[in-house]
Amino acid sequence: MLDLRAIRQDPDGTRAALARRGNAEETDGAVGRVVEMDGERRALIAEGDELKGRRNAASQAVAERKRAKESADDLIAEVRGIGDRIREIDARLREVEGEIDHVMLRLPNPVHSSVPEGGEAANTVVRSWGEVRAPAFPPKPHWEIASALGILDLAGGAKVAGSGFPAYRGTGARLQRALVGFFLDLHTREHGYTEVEPPFLVTRESMQGTGQYPRFVEDGDAYELPEDGLYLIPTSEVPLVNLHRDELFEADRLPIALTAYSPCFRREAGSAGKDTRGLLRLHQFGKVEMVRFERPEASWDALERMTGHAEKALQLLGLPYRVLLLAAGDTGFGSMKTYDLEVWAPGVGKWLEVSSASNMGDFQARRASIRYRPEPGAKPEFVHTLNASGLALPRTVVALLETYQQEDGSVAVPEALRPYLGADRITAA
Repeated sequence: MLDLRAIRQDPDGTRAALARRGNAEETDGAVGRVVEMDGERRALIAEGDELKGRRNAASQAVAERKRAKESADDLIAEVRGIGDRIREIDARLREVEGEIDHVMLRLPNPVHSSVPEGGEAANTVVRSWGEVRAPAFPPKPHWEIASALGILDLAGGAKVAGSGFPAYRGTGARLQRALVGFFLDLHTREHGYTEVEPPFLVTRESMQGTGQYPRFVEDGDAYELPEDGLYLIPTSEVPLVNLHRDELFEADRLPIALTAYSPCFRREAGSAGKDTRGLLRLHQFGKVEMVRFERPEASWDALERMTGHAEKALQLLGLPYRVLLLAAGDTGFGSMKTYDLEVWAPGVGKWLEVSSASNMGDFQARRASIRYRPEPGAKPEFVHTLNASGLALPRTVVALLETYQQEDGSVAVPEALRPYLGADRITAA
């Protein structure tokens, strides 16, 4: 959520910052509405305070007249009238504040000045790692490789839950478990994160705290259990951030670094027909997530380190990748700056996103009321929150199968993963 005081003081600056995302007409109107309603809110508060002062004075005068055995009927009528108006003001104030909240919750985070202008086509490759090599034989896509090896049951998953819900069998299931263990061990042992096993269902308040409510929900991408007031998590970022909702840290508690594995659930309502083969786009998938709570002045260096933590996983797996700095129009709703990590998948001939690393600034902290005290006795300030995938499993599996496929149909296992899988090659059962 944005700072209402900052919008009030510089509405044009807020409009200009939000316009970089490419939806100027929508955000201009929203900012204007916030400024208008905030003006009414402040006027109502001022009138209410003035009337409460008059009511107190009149009430005292009534008491004085009664002590003097004088008539106070006129003052009593005045107090009653003032009370009626105060109740009207309070009711309208609740309406106005509700409308301000409604609009503010739908305003995106302004992007950082270092983020390039434009939409998806303006995303910039900032670095790459590894050599993209064509195999000596025609590469197969992962769904053909996995089918021949008997490790992926797309038809079975679809029979159970519909398309987009894959089932893994045998070594395929073990590969999922191996990757989760490898990623969690890497981030806890080498990168300093504390492992968490979070709830996989969250309240609306939690979804709101991280920015998935209302937009993600209203766009039809969330799986909701309305009778229980709960949502299946789209990412473990939601429970990890909300573990510290409504908390005030002393400065020596920061930074806080958490990591978790969870299944993730997304309806992908706006993505019908896109990349539907195999594991490219799913409604349920596994992911290891990293979340950090940082001092504002430390958060930009933390973004670079966190991106490096995700890169290290790909390097150890020997998977060529590139790091993209997303342009303003392609940056997520709550992010100030995002790096996408894309891994090369030779079987489908595409770069596939396996991680997004984002600095959310104080956007989530304002929504979730997460603050810290810079020094003893100092006024509390909002922390900065960051998140990154470390990594998402499906497209990592795609890249592994397609990169390490052998001409005989088997798949070599990267050295770093062998202790977790207990094998150096995946073969048909």
